This record gives sequence, C-alpha cells and structure tokens, in this order.
Amino acid sequence: MRDEGVPPAECLDPVSVVGLGKLGACMAACMAWRGSTVVGVDIRPDVVQSIREGKAPLYEPRLGEAIADSRSRLTATADLAEAVRGTQVTFFVLPTPSDADGGFSLRFLEPALEKAGEALSRKRGYHLFVISSTVLPGATRGPIRRLLERSSGRICGSDFGLCYSPEFIALGSVIHDFLNPDFVLIGQGDERAGRWLEDLYRRRLQNDPPVVRMNFENAELAKLAVNTYVTMKISFANMLTEICEKLPGGDVDTVTQALGRDSRIGPRFLKGGMGYGGPCFPRDNLAISFLQKKLGCPDSLPLATDRFNRRQVERIVALVQSKLAPEDTVAVLGLAYKPNTMVVEESQGLAIARRLASSGRRVVVYDALAIESARGLLGTAVTYADSLEQAVRGARGVVVCHPMDEFMSMDLKSWGTPGFPSVVVDAWRVLRRQLEGRAGLEYFALGLGSAEPMPAETDWERSLPTEDHLAEEAAL
Repeated sequence: MRDEGVPPAECLDPVSVVGLGKLGACMAACMAWRGSTVVGVDIRPDVVQSIREGKAPLYEPRLGEAIADSRSRLTATADLAEAVRGTQVTFFVLPTPSDADGGFSLRFLEPALEKAGEALSRKRGYHLFVISSTVLPGATRGPIRRLLERSSGRICGSDFGLCYSPEFIALGSVIHDFLNPDFVLIGQGDERAGRWLEDLYRRRLQNDPPVVRMNFENAELAKLAVNTYVTMKISFANMLTEICEKLPGGDVDTVTQALGRDSRIGPRFLKGGMGYGGPCFPRDNLAISFLQKKLGCPDSLPLATDRFNRRQVERIVALVQSKLAPEDTVAVLGLAYKPNTMVVEESQGLAIARRLASSGRRVVVYDALAIESARGLLGTAVTYADSLEQAVRGARGVVVCHPMDEFMSMDLKSWGTPGFPSVVVDAWRVLRRQLEGRAGLEYFALGLGSAEPMPAETDWERSLPTEDHLAEEAAL
C-alpha cells in the first residue's frame, strides 16, 4: 500500500524555480533535463527571453546543452503568481546578501515569498515551497513561514508545505554537482513536506545519494557548517604551503597527499595554493561568526580563518614586489575566483591585480571567461589582454592565479629571455614541470622550499629534549 505522505509522480510536476541566476538557471535546466516540466521565474526580461529561446542566460559548463535539450519541458516567465498557480512545487533560489553585521538579508526573498503566498490564496490544493537560498538558523521557521502564512491565509503543515534545502555545488561544475550530490539536505516543516521533496529529488537525480531530513534550524546550521569547515580545510592547506616554502626540501603537494589518505581527513579541498573566494565561502564563514556572537558563543575560529585567508593576497603581493623593480610590468593570469567561471566575487586573483596596480605598477590582466566581469571592478587601473600571449609579452613578472588547462598548455619556450617573463609566481605549481630550474628565470612556486635537503642536525633539532632529559622529567 502506498505511503500517503508520498505523492504520485504526476503530483510532483510541474515545478517552478524562482530566480534564474548562477544556481537557479542550472536547477531549472537540470530538473527539466531529467523529466520535470519546469517554469523558471525571473524579473530580468533578457533572462526570461533566453530561456524561452532555448539558450543559456549565463555561462556555466553544460548549461546550454541542458537547456537546448529540454525546450519542450522548460519555459520562463516574469509572472511569479502565474508560475505558482500553475505548478505544485516552487523552489526559491534568490540572493541573500550579507548584512553589514555579517548576517543574511532577506530583502530579495521576502517580496517573492509575499507574491507566492498571495498566489496560493487563489489556488486550491496543497503546494510545496522550498527555500534553496542560504539563510540563518531561525529564518525559515520564523519570518519566512510567517510571511507565507500571512500572505496566503493558509497554515503551514496542513495547507502548504515548507522545506529548507540548500545545494552544495561549485561554480564551474554546477550541472554535475546538482545531479550527483554527495548528499541531499532537507529541513522539513513537517513529515509530508519532507517526503514530497525527497521523492522529487530521488526521481530527478542521477546518483542515489543519502537524503538527510531534519528540522529547519539544524538544516540551516548544517549548510553554514559545511562551508565553514571547508574554509578551515583550505586555510590549513595554505598554512602548510607557507611552512613548506621555508622548509628546505618542502613540498606541500607531497605533504597534503599523505594527509588526505587519512580517512578522517580526506583529500578534497586539501591543496595548498591561493585562498578561497567566491559568493559562498567567505560570507558563510562570517555568517557563522555572526551566529556565534548572537548566541553568546566564542567566534574566534571562523574569524581566524577569515583573517588568514585575507592575508594570502598580501603575502603574494609582497613576494612579487620584492622581486620586481617599480617600473616592471606584471601580468596577472586568472581573475575569476576559480577556473571555468565568470564570477569574480571575492577573487584573490582580482585582489592581487588591484593591489599591485594601486602601487603604481603597470598590471596586465587576462582571464578568458572573467575579463568582462573584472573590467567592471578594476576599471582603468589595469590593462586588459585579449590572449595569454598578449598578456605576457613585455611583462617581466607573471602571477599564475588559476590551475587552468589553458595556462598549463601555453607556449613557454621564450620565457626567461629578453622581452618575456623572467619572474614567475605560480600559486598552484601548474608550470613546475616546464619552468623549475630554467636558466634566466626566477620561478617561485607556492608551497615549494629550496631543493637543498635539510642538514643532518639543525639548530632546532639540537634544542629538542634528549631521552635522558625526558627520563629526568618523568621522575619529578
């Protein structure tokens, strides 16, 4: 006999997705690709038109393919009320920007929720609302639920369902990450809502991930906790990077590869290089600090992670400045916060370019995908190159900020000769095989110490307690 809490397949469709940004457009496309009838909602006419024409409104690998293959099941509108009335499940994927105090603002989410509630008041039957935007613990049960109940005149849990279900995706691999998650996190307002959403995910995902269901507050905290833990892991790897640079024979890749083999730690996000950036990690790390202060808990750990991460820019800038004369041009390669995306939010590469340019140095920048995004933030402070070759020709110094395939495959034969780079700072060691040890070139790979082995007995080794000394201490 069928569990009454799980709807038949036809009741889960159509689906509406409110907010067709970097995540929302991919969610809508993926669900349509996997068989759902989907209505995307966005207030931007150009985004709506792109979806209707079967085109991607933004760049993300495989997004164009997913939209083109799903034209019969995917459409878009600017009318949120119409989308709610015509669908059974509505996902909200709207920005929740940081407040001045480090919390999250609901200023974009609240008007959409009010319109959705008003639409529900003129609709019969049960409807499931899903908050995929990141919010602070207490927001879903508090202002979000109250706003939906007030605007709809309905009761959450009986007349409509409410879930909090954030995605754990990375820009540049959103399509794969959405369809193949490590796990699905559902904060449920009631058992029925949680089962509806779990059933929808299980029908549309490519893998068979664990689904963990819990109350709103635990799910909201879990989302922040995942990202905050990852930022600590990245910063730990970068701490080892700096140690290895000062350790004769040090190699951060050798160390982190060994560390990652421990099942308690794992290898993901454990690669020393640039600091973290992007739209999620920095703000979620500060948001958990805000929550700790609000609850009266010490917030030293996330703040230390944030300070350490911001220090990475100055560390790299100082290295570049120490190796180049003020009149030397430097090329900064990689302006997005990571490869394969146009997003420059909290990008360390962009911050390095800005900082170097602010010292009066001529800076040439290049990033095949993010050059226009960066132009809006860097303005006329830097020179923009149309190609890698144009960026490095005439530059004495180069900073490689990305482990991009394009950078690893560029022609380096002339580097170290007049008119080409002679100082290279390689944040991810992607050019190590080609450039390490080349005559006429100073190659600085973050996380690599000198090639000289450590002496048999160093000063610090001589200061270690001897076995006799330890025995004496034990007898006291």
